[in-house]
Amino acid sequence: MAYNKSDLVSQIAQKSNLTKAQAEAAVNAFQEVFVDAMRSGEGLKLTGLFSAERVKRAARTGRNPRTGETIEIPATYGVRISAGSLLKKAVTE
Repeated sequence: MAYNKSDLVSQIAQKSNLTKAQAEAAVNAFQEVFVDAMRSGEGLKLTGLFSAERVKRAARTGRNPRTGETIEIPATYGVRISAGSLLKKAVTE
């Protein structure tokens, strides 16, 4: 089962001796900084945990699975997230 935002806020509040309101403010601030960094094309790196960067996806030709019709898929952006050493170590134990 995955943590949702309220679970994350509760865990952060408990482990850092913050109130839930303070922990939620911290999570919201992190979310805002992360989204702004991706929007502006900057990367974000939390050493040991993960790194994220915005990547450009080239335009390509696709196929509608229902009709088989060929369609053009425009160029767009995506996010590439790479696990850091602490995260890799945690999931392999």
